[in-house]
Amino acid sequence: MKRIGLYLALLCLVGAALAIVRDPQHSAHSQPATSKTGTTYYVSIIVYQLQHKPTISAAFVHRALAVAHSPAADDSQALYDLGVQSGIDPVYALAFFHHESAYGTTGEARITRSLGNERCIADRPCIDRDRGGYALMHNWVDGFQRWYSLILNLYIKQWHLVTLDQIIPKYAPADDGNNVQGYLGAVEQDVSLWRASHDQ
Repeated sequence: MKRIGLYLALLCLVGAALAIVRDPQHSAHSQPATSKTGTTYYVSIIVYQLQHKPTISAAFVHRALAVAHSPAADDSQALYDLGVQSGIDPVYALAFFHHESAYGTTGEARITRSLGNERCIADRPCIDRDRGGYALMHNWVDGFQRWYSLILNLYIKQWHLVTLDQIIPKYAPADDGNNVQGYLGAVEQDVSLWRASHDQ
């Protein structure tokens, strides 16, 4: 009986640590784990892979931006469509937008119209150099397009980083004053909650 109790407790601990969920919208991999008693069991580990068919609708994107009084609400369809075109699930763009600037309502994004608060780039004006410099986009649609292009062409195609836990430490590095685990947790939470609510 003691052995069974220990085994069950170990399962609970492993389950909590690895956040076992059964969400068909996520990519999940089963990996073996072995208890101290030598028993092998399998746990599902969520993999947040950005290249994925849309798991939320264009209407959901618009509703999220409108409720937040985002200045980009009128361009919500573009945020969705550009994700479809690039092969990146728009849920990730929306989650990054939420974390970076509360959908364009706070910080630099109010001026730069940049979904991801991108630093200066060659083909856009650079403003606020005293704060590290930020790229000034032509409009919100331009800002959305630049973000998708950055993720697809640099992170995925060039650097072969395809999941949130691979991308975020590079996208928002700790040496730039970012809380990497906090950022990752916030984006994952948004993605999970929105997908779950969209399925209901």
